[in-house]
Order: sequence, then C-alpha cells, then structure tokens
Amino acid sequence: MSIDSLRRSARATVSGLPGGFWWLWLSTLVNRTGAFVLTFLSLYLTQELGHSAWFAGLVLALHGLGGVAGSPLGGTLADKWGRRPTMVTMHLVTATCAAALALVTTAWGVAAVVLLMGVSMQAVRPSIQATIADMVPEHDRRRAFALNYWALNLGFAVAAFGGGAAIFLGYRTLFLIEAVATTLCALIVFLRLPETRPEARRDPAGEVMEKDRVSVLDVLRDAPFRTLVLLNLLVCLVFTAPWVGLPLTVAEAGLNPGAYGLVIATNGVVIVAFQLLVNKVTDKRSPAMLLTVSSLLFALGTGATALAGTPLVFAATVVVWTIGEMVHVPTNAAATAKLAPEHARGRYQGVMGMSWALSGFLAPILAGWVVDGPGTDTLWVACGVIGCLAAIGYATRLRKALDDDNDVRGDVPAPAPVKAETTRTDEPVALTKTDEPEPVALTKTDSGALNA
Repeated sequence: MSIDSLRRSARATVSGLPGGFWWLWLSTLVNRTGAFVLTFLSLYLTQELGHSAWFAGLVLALHGLGGVAGSPLGGTLADKWGRRPTMVTMHLVTATCAAALALVTTAWGVAAVVLLMGVSMQAVRPSIQATIADMVPEHDRRRAFALNYWALNLGFAVAAFGGGAAIFLGYRTLFLIEAVATTLCALIVFLRLPETRPEARRDPAGEVMEKDRVSVLDVLRDAPFRTLVLLNLLVCLVFTAPWVGLPLTVAEAGLNPGAYGLVIATNGVVIVAFQLLVNKVTDKRSPAMLLTVSSLLFALGTGATALAGTPLVFAATVVVWTIGEMVHVPTNAAATAKLAPEHARGRYQGVMGMSWALSGFLAPILAGWVVDGPGTDTLWVACGVIGCLAAIGYATRLRKALDDDNDVRGDVPAPAPVKAETTRTDEPVALTKTDEPEPVALTKTDSGALNA
C-alpha cells in the first residue's frame, strides 16, 4: 500500500464526524497523556513507601473493584443528571485523588484514595461512550469509538514514555501532573462539549412514561444485551491474561525482563501505528462477524503463546491478539449503543463497562491460580478455548440482534433522532452536528482496556 493510499485512508477515517466529537477526542488524549498514577503506583508503593508487593497488588485490585461499582453508577448519572456534568464531576474527583496520592502516605489512606479513584475513573466512561452514541450517526459510530480508543492508546504511550523520562522528578510530581492533566480534561468538557442527553418520553402529566423508566436491573433483563455483556466478559478475561501471564511465561523461557518489555510494547506500537488502517478495513462490516473474528484472534494469539520461546515469536502472538483488540473494543461499544434505547445509553454503557472492570479484578486472580497450579501452558490453552467459545456465541446468539438494520426490538423502543441542546424540553429532541508485567501497575484503563 502506497503512502498516498494510506493518507487517503486516514483522511477518510477522520472525516465527517461532528465538531463536538473532536473536543471529546482531545479531552481523552489530554487525560491519558497525563496518566501516571496507575503506571507507576506499584513502584511508588514498594520503592518509595516501603510496602510489600502483596500490598501493592491489593491496592491495584481495590482500584479494579472500585471500577465495578463506578461503571453502573456513572451510567445511571449520565442518563439522569447528564453526560457533561457527570464527566466534569468525575474528572475532578479523579484529579483530586491523584493530587491526594502525592500527600497521603499511610497504608489505609492510600488504599482509600485508590479505591475512590477506581470509582471515579470508571464512572466517567459511560458518559463518554453515551455522548459519542448521541452525537454520531449509527453508521459512523464504530469508526468514532475506534478513533477515541486510538486517542486513549496514543496518550497512554506518551504517558509511559514521558513518565519514564521524568522519573527523576519523583513519583509525587508525576501524580500532580496527572491531577493537572485531568483538570484540564474537565475544563475542555465544561467549556467546549455540549450536553447531548436525550429526554425520555413523558405523558401529558409530565411524568416519564412507564416504558421509558429503565433501571440497571431492566438493562440486565434485556436478553440480547445480557448475552453481549457475558460474551464480552469472556473476551475480557482472555484479553487480560497476557498482562498477567506473559511476563511469567517469558521468564520461564529463560529470557530477561528487558525482552518482556519489548514484547509487550508491541501492543501499543501496533495500535498507535495501525488503528486507522484497521478502521478502514473493517468499516461497514457486520458487527457480529467482527466480534466473532476478534474473538478468534484473541484465541489464536493467546493460545499460540504456549508454543512461543523466542522474543520474535512472543511478539508475533502479541500482534495477533492486539489486532483482535483493535477490532473488538470499538465494535463492542458500537454494539452496546445499538442495543440501548436512546434515553438509557448511559446505563447500558455502564453495565458493559462493569464487565471490563470485573474482568480486571478477576483475571489476575484466576491467571495467578492457574500459573501456580497447572502451569502457564494450561493458562494459554484455556484462553484459546474461551476465545473460541466467545466466537461461537457471537456467531450464533447475536447475529440477528446486531446485524438487523431496522433497529426494532420487541423489548425496547426504537430510538428517535436526538438533538444536542443545552436547554431541556418535554419533547424528544434531534441531534445535529456541533462544533480504556513491567511492574503490575502498567495497565490500560479504558472501557475496553485493562484494569489492574
């Protein structure tokens, strides 16, 4: 493929999206560029505060546990309170927590701050996902979600590199930098992003119509979406396993820790370099087919790790499951938006985000248990089997629900067009375009990304 064709593909990938989306994209990039807390938290706890590795792992697990609670909370607030105020508030809470970590040194204090930070970081993501679904027409949503995920990984790569170069400044300085970056992210949202929350339909008395009252339990009763969440949980478990088991497998092969660093860096390099190209190749494809293929790529990439023994082969397995990641994350977010009623998009994205957070909590425990017992080969074979089971589920259980262009489902109302406005009315409004080891702490943290 020539340079000119690559440029045309990139131009086609980024064109035609609303101006408000690009402000949201910029806020994501700024936020992740300053993401230092989770990247260096385990080093800070063990090397500077003198805590044990066990305590560092426990604190990071508390962050994941906070995300399990924060995701549905954030989704509910996004639908009831609004996308914009939820994002601003949760970003400011995260910034406060990052700044507090530069001051708090007691074990219980650090644990409490990290737990709250897990809640706030995960609570903001349903609002982001719902805002993208509100702003962007359905035929462009998967592309928009992919671009936002690309921004997250680009920012993460900058943070990892910049944090390593700036480590001489001290961990507390890095945490304060994250507080500033997250505050700037909140300002971008507050000053430039319109509120996009659509109104639920109301009866003549002004009360929300019974059919439009959606709780988290109602979301879980939605059979196609419940299936999507459960299958995503399986994929998330497979996706999380390399971040836990791969460094141990590399060590078993007699390679040094530097080799693992190069191998796992392949993940970020591939995403930053090729996400736009993958978007072009997968554009307009069947969502069920893309989720099936991505699950098979996860299965192949992780399963083949059992056969690897050199850095080059290990890196090749990472490339395979990374391609699966690039396909799966935006497609899953777009599928969630497709199945959600417009006035409940936050709750649906919140429940989906909970599956990511739950896997981030469970996978390290399960992977560690398998490695300590049957061994690393069993872990990778199990990942391959689970990935194949997820692929079968997507192909057989969700093809009709995800590939139906009519968007009419018996259990939820068909969404009407909505308009981003700052004033509230009692009528539905229409949307117009407007102007998410190297130390355990090296984690991705998006709704589609790994949580420690």
